[in-house]
Amino acid sequence: METKVEAVIDETIDEDMRLIGGIPSWVQMYFERLVERTGKKVGEIFPNFNLFVYGGVNYEPYRNKFEDLIGRKVDTIELYPASEGFISYQDVQSEKGMLLLINGGIFYEFIPADEFFDENPTRISLADVKIGVNYVLILSTNAGLWGYNIGDTVEFVSVSPPRILVTGRIKHFISAFGEHVIGKEIEDAMNSQTKGTSISVSEFTVAPQITPKSGLPYHEWFIEFENKPDDLLKFAKKIDASLQKQNSYYLDLVEGKILQNLKITIIQKGGFNNYMKSVGKLGGQNKVPRLSNDRKIADELSKFQVK
Repeated sequence: METKVEAVIDETIDEDMRLIGGIPSWVQMYFERLVERTGKKVGEIFPNFNLFVYGGVNYEPYRNKFEDLIGRKVDTIELYPASEGFISYQDVQSEKGMLLLINGGIFYEFIPADEFFDENPTRISLADVKIGVNYVLILSTNAGLWGYNIGDTVEFVSVSPPRILVTGRIKHFISAFGEHVIGKEIEDAMNSQTKGTSISVSEFTVAPQITPKSGLPYHEWFIEFENKPDDLLKFAKKIDASLQKQNSYYLDLVEGKILQNLKITIIQKGGFNNYMKSVGKLGGQNKVPRLSNDRKIADELSKFQVK
């Protein structure tokens, strides 16, 4: 008997499809089912498909996997929509970042992320932002929001015009030892070692291991691979070196023998989806955080590790 999911897949197969949009992690699941059901690459099923529009998470960790599922490269456009308002979009392919929408009924303010939990943090307007600083985004809108913390952090890559990168969530970080590691840093570290290679990552997240059975504490990377690296230890060392290069606090902790180099725990295929299902968050707008400052997610994911 055909399942509801399979019926939906059949209804969406249209050779004239040119644009597909959505959160990368969930579109990936859709593409995987298409390939499984038809035995063809997505690019064969949709020969005119040439543009993927996405938002919600960074696409780069998924790029290798998508290109394998599609069978070729397609152009991409990033959007930053939210329930509170449409914030920015990628307006050019040749520049990094998304153009901030300043005429859509939203007034923006920015708090430096490293001051956010202070009693009286600095709060500035768009006129005073600086390139390369990690800011917490604060919104006031003509729909009734006033000084609202959307929970996201952004970084400006240009101020004229204003273009931003979404760097993570203010509550998603690792600083168990004062390292102040943010989502953008771990994603960039991963991308640096997968881009242009055959290594393909389906999903990953990072958590501190404060009380290991032996040795110094470390950051534990839970990774679900589609195509694993030939040398996992070498892969881990390169990611760690990239993270040290980006984050001087983390570098000091490793060089000072407070932390040892990161360790990778491989999660079985489908493990992240099984975890999300186990906590009632499979589907919709739910996403696994890229990093967390405790072991709540890590301990649950450990149930799905490759033995």
